[in-house]
Amino acid sequence: MFYKQDPVFPKDFLWGASSAAWQVEGAVNEDGRTTAIIDLNSQKKKPYTDNSIAADHYHHYEEDVKLMAECGFSSYRFSIAWPRIYPSDSTEPNQKGIDFYNNLINELIKHNIEPIVTLYHYDMPVWVDEKYNGWYDRGIIDAFDRYVRTCFTEFGDRVKYWHSLNEQNMQICYGDWLGVAKYPETWFKDKWKVNHIMNMCHAKAVIACHELVEDGKIGPVPGYVPIYPASAHPDDQIAAMNAEELTEKVWNDFYAHREYNGFIKSYWKENDIDPEIHDGDMELIKEAKIDFFALNCYRSNTAKACGIDEEPREYKLNKSGVKGNLEFPKVPGLYQLTENPYVETTDWDWEIDPVAMRYMLRYVWDHYQLPMMITENGYGAYDSVSEDGKVHDPKRIEFLRDQIYQVGLAIMDGCEVISYNPWSFTDLLSTGNGMAKRYGLVYINTTDEELLDLKRIPKDSFYWYSNLIKSNGSDWGK
Repeated sequence: MFYKQDPVFPKDFLWGASSAAWQVEGAVNEDGRTTAIIDLNSQKKKPYTDNSIAADHYHHYEEDVKLMAECGFSSYRFSIAWPRIYPSDSTEPNQKGIDFYNNLINELIKHNIEPIVTLYHYDMPVWVDEKYNGWYDRGIIDAFDRYVRTCFTEFGDRVKYWHSLNEQNMQICYGDWLGVAKYPETWFKDKWKVNHIMNMCHAKAVIACHELVEDGKIGPVPGYVPIYPASAHPDDQIAAMNAEELTEKVWNDFYAHREYNGFIKSYWKENDIDPEIHDGDMELIKEAKIDFFALNCYRSNTAKACGIDEEPREYKLNKSGVKGNLEFPKVPGLYQLTENPYVETTDWDWEIDPVAMRYMLRYVWDHYQLPMMITENGYGAYDSVSEDGKVHDPKRIEFLRDQIYQVGLAIMDGCEVISYNPWSFTDLLSTGNGMAKRYGLVYINTTDEELLDLKRIPKDSFYWYSNLIKSNGSDWGK
């Protein structure tokens, strides 16, 4: 639908940005925090730096929150580091870890910024990994339940919006890259056992939130990549549907309907897969009614048919930041991804497709009729400080303007959207590209090669976004 006016955002719309503990905090060995598996994984991503310092938000949170307030934020989405709350298999949580998050939450509330908290954003403690073989052993379910109940008890009087697991679908689809897959040779079948255990942890978190947090609301955070058919050929349409099922819809259907959908049950049967669902599991899951979807959306994909006799090919993401180094996957008999000639791409070959945002919101709203919040959406680029001491990032401004405009159109289409929290507030550690690939509204003065003074420098996009926020989405600027 086309409209004769610019989008109008609700008066109570929440504007802000996002981060994740392991990518922004640093201080990985301070105040009782112990090592997380993602810490070790980040150390393997040479020549990039690891997360030992990152943006050093742990020591700069007051300064960072002050900048958020200056920008006009009414919300901030961040995650809690599990190993900061439970550094060991102790019955008692780490008080210094609790103190840090209390201080951060209180600072946000002091500046009228709504805290939106993700319980798990990839930072499994090493002691959990060693005791429960990562996500492979069901013992992790009770350990996770203990952790989230501590968070709800300690912070639930002030935090009302919660997320269970960040991008569970991506952890399964890219288990090797994100350190979830321990046995690559059997991951094809193992992933669905791991996924079911993750689903049990998600369910435990949802149930505990509703039990312990007065007026608390909780939802999952799927990574969402809209997938278009490459042509009007019917086989390409089915291929796009297959790709969407196996990368996101299987998870979203589960969260909303609290049962596994027919597609994945048929897939398991066809491939002789046993997800090891125990007696009582589905009854517990039925109790876990989510309140909203939190959605991470950066780009779109395009799919076409893939013959059953084709050679399979893994998805090889561009880790160099030099265009043309991405290799699309092939899944014989189901789908293959391909280039979309109608959209531009970033230096990392990610599609720049603002309409994907509207597509996603319409699709999720049509399927599930649940409120939505945008928790990640951003433009990764090489940024630097100019001779005038400023950071000019016109491409990021263009990206954000186009994306937010599509959020507004989706709202006018009838979708219920709670907030927009793009990735990220400050520059932070990219999952695969260290500090080189920058997403922030605020520049952090450090590099992969050299630890500098960590000075915070608001980019041009910071000031543009501030004007948009303060106009509640009506001042689109230049």
